[in-house]
Amino acid sequence: MLETISHNIRALGSALGQTIANETDQRWLDNIEHVRLLAKDGVANQAYALDELKSLFQSCDEDKLLIYARAFSQFLNLANVAEQQHTASEQGLAELDLPHPLESLKEQLGDVDAKTFLKAVNQLHIELVLTAHPTEVNRRTFIHKYHEIAEQLADSGSDLNPRIEELIEQAWGTNEIRQQRPTPLDESRWGLNAISDSLWVAVPKFVRELDTLCQQVSGQSLPLDATPITMASWMAGDRDGNPFVTANLSKQAVIQARLMAAELYLTDFQNLYLELSMDKADEVLVTADVQGIGPYRHLLKQTIAELEQTITLLKNNNTEGAIASPSALLAPLLLCRDSLLNAGLTRAANSLVLDVIRKVHCFGISLVKLDVRQHSEFHDQAIAEIVSALGLGDYLSWDEQQRCQFLQTELNNSRPLLPKVQWSEQTQEVLDTFSFIAAQPKEVLGIYVISMASNQSDVLSVNLLMKATGITWDMPIAPLFETLDDLNNAAQVIDVLLTDKDYVKRTHGAQHVMIGYSDSAKDAGVLAAAWAQYQAQEALVAVARRHKITLKLFHGRGGTIGRGGGPAHAAIASQPPGTLEGGLRVTEQGETIRFKFGLPNLAVRSLHLYASAILESLVKPQPAPKDSWRSLMDDMAKRSCDIYRSYICDQEDFVTYFRQATPEQELSSLPLGSRPSKRKSDGGIESLRAIPWIFAWSQNRLVVPSWLGFGQAIEEIGQKQSYTIQDMLENWPYFRARVSLTEMVYLKSDSRISKMYDQHLVEPELQAMGDELRSQLAKDKATVLKLLGQTETLESDQWNLTSFQLRQPYLLPLHLLQIEALKRLRKQPEHPLCEQLLMVSMTGIATGMRNTG
Repeated sequence: MLETISHNIRALGSALGQTIANETDQRWLDNIEHVRLLAKDGVANQAYALDELKSLFQSCDEDKLLIYARAFSQFLNLANVAEQQHTASEQGLAELDLPHPLESLKEQLGDVDAKTFLKAVNQLHIELVLTAHPTEVNRRTFIHKYHEIAEQLADSGSDLNPRIEELIEQAWGTNEIRQQRPTPLDESRWGLNAISDSLWVAVPKFVRELDTLCQQVSGQSLPLDATPITMASWMAGDRDGNPFVTANLSKQAVIQARLMAAELYLTDFQNLYLELSMDKADEVLVTADVQGIGPYRHLLKQTIAELEQTITLLKNNNTEGAIASPSALLAPLLLCRDSLLNAGLTRAANSLVLDVIRKVHCFGISLVKLDVRQHSEFHDQAIAEIVSALGLGDYLSWDEQQRCQFLQTELNNSRPLLPKVQWSEQTQEVLDTFSFIAAQPKEVLGIYVISMASNQSDVLSVNLLMKATGITWDMPIAPLFETLDDLNNAAQVIDVLLTDKDYVKRTHGAQHVMIGYSDSAKDAGVLAAAWAQYQAQEALVAVARRHKITLKLFHGRGGTIGRGGGPAHAAIASQPPGTLEGGLRVTEQGETIRFKFGLPNLAVRSLHLYASAILESLVKPQPAPKDSWRSLMDDMAKRSCDIYRSYICDQEDFVTYFRQATPEQELSSLPLGSRPSKRKSDGGIESLRAIPWIFAWSQNRLVVPSWLGFGQAIEEIGQKQSYTIQDMLENWPYFRARVSLTEMVYLKSDSRISKMYDQHLVEPELQAMGDELRSQLAKDKATVLKLLGQTETLESDQWNLTSFQLRQPYLLPLHLLQIEALKRLRKQPEHPLCEQLLMVSMTGIATGMRNTG
């Protein structure tokens, strides 16, 4: 397996090297190879190599440094392409000895009865929510090139064809870094392209294979309207902290999404027109074929014309007369399929026409459903202005009971709420957002997410603003519980909400709740946050069952461990019992979209992993944790939180150290994502978004948010109860997953590299903080390895261990180049070439680490 990948990596690297030599001269290729060999020795702890690399880079001007950075960054991208393509191929899966997830599931379930399995299949619903973040690093044009290189690799086998060499040449000749910050509309387009490039093909293939499994296990096919997978998006809908997301921009994003969907459906319907040339059909179709072009073609021709008209309208930003409901597409497809079945043409009925029916159910008329997210403070301010304009008092000074009483009264009041006054710019935008929602077909919208929700009034205020702006349908509302305190209070808030009979009617039997992983980890540390998330979900399940309502949890996970990321199967398998009964809704951010879904085969496999884990959990739910496990987790979580906050909150100069030791200061000025890296421009660590907080730590390889407090709590508390903690490790998937994820963090951390950042960038009197953290990291790593009975990280996962080790010689030069860029930028801010060097190094490091924020 590794031999095949290594061969492809070497071949791609040689092609890149030759491209560089062609543009510059052979000496540059020799220089890059010299750096690579020095880096290889540097990774092997040869001190001379590091000294020589530092001296070399210090003596180079920015133009030369940029060539080195681009070379190693692009090489890491090509290495990822080779690995992804091979591991997603049939040959790669065979070499890795990885069983097909659905086949493996069939074995795991054993002799499960058909009724139980069918109930689980009916509950199976995966909604992937595409998100963009301030750490988004790869330009869309490069993603397209890498995607085609992977396709060409799959076709050409072990030898590179001229097209691959041409694409590598194109990539080298293209600036990796965009010159302007992308707009939210740009990000929305990238998300849509991820679907058209891969998921548009992968989803029907996945559903077909799920259908086969369903027939094998239960003897029944999937229902025709089954929607095991749907897509949503925050791109151009998430306005929390992003002033560039406006009501008008969200409207443009919806039109853009509907246009791309119509174009994709048009291609499918045109293909069906070519395929369904048969004359054998139901009499009603035959009679309608007055032109004599064929009954199926006559029917499809009408929809093709409607799609063409829809495309013309949407290109002119006109939605009046455009297809506005999936039923317009489904009706002719269902007529065709029924007729084909009645005519005995079962193969045709269960081929392309069935795939397109599945697509309509999964993708709707806009590929993604746009979520809307806003901070609770904005709703409070808007309600306060309305209350003031009506002469009813000062809403912001009211207590929770007064607020809820006012909101509930107004929700039941038939008179118009909004007086005709001049609103503040912020409140006008809030009202415009709700008016935008009112003007859309409900099929193009997802759910309304309230950031920093902590009370019943946070949800009722959104209900009232929806009513006041004429929204005629009950858009699902999801309070987002993010901080440790909010997670601990989540169940109580939902319990109070569900005692309101009028509110329950508006839920239509399903309550959405979003669990925040990023901010809770930033607030309390990874172990305390993870345990709070687990307990919050348990408590929410209990509340939902008591009120006899379906709980739909939405997981705000990210790519890194500190943001709740990690292997999907392990994460799902470790969920508390009962949390998957309402489906799985999860964010997929930034580059994890590409790493999981960038190639059709890769996307199919990722969907298999999600589906198999969910079905297994639904059919064979995990037992609730023992009381002894809970007690130990309570103690360790409390201690880990205290440890974490003793650094982050209690050390007076910690924020200063963080900003000197990482590229956080420079991050906000770089044109990487549409959203600012801070909610408030004048805030401290509390105002910094969790994503750039974690991203910055990953760049200097100290990755503090993903481990601080975890190992020390185990050493101080867990080891004293060795029997209990071993019992947890062996028999509790949740705890085993936490330990496994932290083990991966230790692999990706590098104290030696972190120390170099400190030596060159941090003032001497603050460097002791870094030394203390690195000392604790070493102790924590030893503690966890002792718990696992290992001497090295990832001993039981040689594939991932070797995969990361292969990247180390290419990561090391990028870190040294980044340090050099930061040194120069801090002496001479706003130096264009240094900024570009910094961005290229960030891109390369994020690529080599296989995640961003």
